[in-house]
Amino acid sequence: MNSPLPAALPPAVLPGWRRPEPLTVVLLLLAFVWLSLSTYVMVPDRLGVAHRWLLLPAIPAVIAVHVLLLRMFSRSTVAVVGITMVMLWILVAAAAPYLPLLDPNRPVAPYQMPFTTKNGMTFWLGTDMRGRDILSRTLWGSQRVLVWGITATFSAYVVGAFLGLVAGYLGGWWDEALSFLGNMVLSFPVMILLILVLNYLGQSGFNIIIAVTCSSAPAIMRIVRGLAMDARGRDYIQAAQTRGESVVWIMLIEILPNVRGPLIVDACLRLGYTTVMITTLTFLGLGLQPPDPDWGLMIKEAASSALLWKFAYMIIVPSIAVSTLILGFNLLADGLRELSQKD
Repeated sequence: MNSPLPAALPPAVLPGWRRPEPLTVVLLLLAFVWLSLSTYVMVPDRLGVAHRWLLLPAIPAVIAVHVLLLRMFSRSTVAVVGITMVMLWILVAAAAPYLPLLDPNRPVAPYQMPFTTKNGMTFWLGTDMRGRDILSRTLWGSQRVLVWGITATFSAYVVGAFLGLVAGYLGGWWDEALSFLGNMVLSFPVMILLILVLNYLGQSGFNIIIAVTCSSAPAIMRIVRGLAMDARGRDYIQAAQTRGESVVWIMLIEILPNVRGPLIVDACLRLGYTTVMITTLTFLGLGLQPPDPDWGLMIKEAASSALLWKFAYMIIVPSIAVSTLILGFNLLADGLRELSQKD
């Protein structure tokens, strides 16, 4: 007599294979989206035909990240709201080339009020003094703000975290020298330091990354230094030293992942600060340059026309866009802090 078949066969599992953690999947997807957006914005002339389709795979990746983050942080309403606001702008940045928008740099009809129609075209948010569609410029402008802001913050964290690990773990004259240099840089007002660096290097997106790194890395270094000094006396560090692990291994593999919680919260807040910096520099004429759309540039160009209340929409729309993005980063940081206190 034949034995009965099992109701369900267990899924085949490869030896040594483990399902990746949700946070790892989120970080990989975010890295893919950031790389796609950065390539699209920074080197569009070198992509050829691929430039048209480069951001298409990033759209489902953004949606997947949003769903995963909502599941991970569902216990905090503040974090959910912050995640939704930030991911909405990232989705807009990725989807902008595929939306039915007017050319953001094309003059159509100047000084058109919101919800007006002319020549068969509806201007939902009006046009600026040069006749360019504000809705199109606002949505396209999210690309530059996100790419340069996230890249500058990431660069500052790479430099600041490494210097902080060296100062906090090695101590001694390494700590004294790096702390002295960091205190020297922090003694300058941030905006003055940014203006000095950009006046010396010139006005471009890449120079903004250098300027933000110079101004933010010392503060990040101090945070990481304190965390490293607290961690170097822990049992797992002594165990790694007993195994004979190298200094670089201990700093990057043992210490850094175990102090990532406070750094992630600080990174969310610093992304908001960086957005304010870049927008302010562009408003002062030291940041991103025309003709491509940028929120700070839109505010600068509309400053004179917006003195009349009738045309205030030219400056209100990009200001709301900047505010919602910064608010999203701040709410996300508050939500992460709230969850860490619950745990």
